[in-house]
Amino acid sequence: MGRTKGSGASTSKHMPPEGQSPASSEVSTSSTTSAESRIKESLKELFSLIHQVQEERSRGEHNLSNIAKTHERMQQEQKITPYYKSKLRGLYNTAMQDAEGEAELLRKALDKISEIKSIREHRRFGDSDRPKPIMRRGVLMSMLQQNAATLPLWVSKPGERPPPLCGAVPADNNYVVKPGDKVAARVKSSDGEENWILAEVVTFNSSANKYEVDDIDAEEGKERHSLSKRKIVALPIWKASPETDQEALFPKHALVLALYPQTTCFYRALVHEPPKKPQDDYSVLFEDTSYPDGYSPPLMVAQRYVIICKEDKKK
Repeated sequence: MGRTKGSGASTSKHMPPEGQSPASSEVSTSSTTSAESRIKESLKELFSLIHQVQEERSRGEHNLSNIAKTHERMQQEQKITPYYKSKLRGLYNTAMQDAEGEAELLRKALDKISEIKSIREHRRFGDSDRPKPIMRRGVLMSMLQQNAATLPLWVSKPGERPPPLCGAVPADNNYVVKPGDKVAARVKSSDGEENWILAEVVTFNSSANKYEVDDIDAEEGKERHSLSKRKIVALPIWKASPETDQEALFPKHALVLALYPQTTCFYRALVHEPPKKPQDDYSVLFEDTSYPDGYSPPLMVAQRYVIICKEDKKK
């Protein structure tokens, strides 16, 4: 079965749309300026959060050093006195508070990074009437890999459950994907066959309950689709940590849809091995009749591009 969708796009530049009024141009410029201002403010806040993380970590390291020294004295004296028990209890309580404080600051920093990425993405998406630049295939593939690698990691607090769109956790039924966000979309090709492709949301019509989406790997205006909500699957917006949120990962042998490497198409696959560390990808076996057992050798796919498969039967 085919694994690519087209031979890639040309690198020609688009001129601004004909008939665009000066007023619309001014609105676009104002919107861009506003986005740049928000990004600058967010970067300042992120810089402050990073400094706070460093300060919190320094305090924590000093306390951890005191814990190590206390254990050394106990070993030298060969006894555990009530004094040392009380001191260690206090030091460990402080260490836990320091760790929780640092973790909370890191979560805020990750949220701020996600916010900056969202502003930049929507600024790029911005004016839906303006043609988006056509991207060479190699650049597109590199961008998709970068998006997956920089997806924020969700680390749950003790007793906390991972939220929707964290790893394998699906979106809520009433969730509406924002314009500019990437999704898996089930579209019908010219030969009548339906395929799952990587697409970008343009708009959502709540009265018709339909999305307008663009094929991410097509020239401007050539591949826009109007699809019902059931033909859209939102991609994860957080990576799940295998160390704290194993339940938010697809288990071994689970049937999924996964983005085939170096393409923009999702295909049915079985999970061969789920991620074992936060930076790990899934190892999956794609359904492929060209192999004796019906599956490809294991291939690596990032959490960002592994989603639930609603079809149970093998094709």
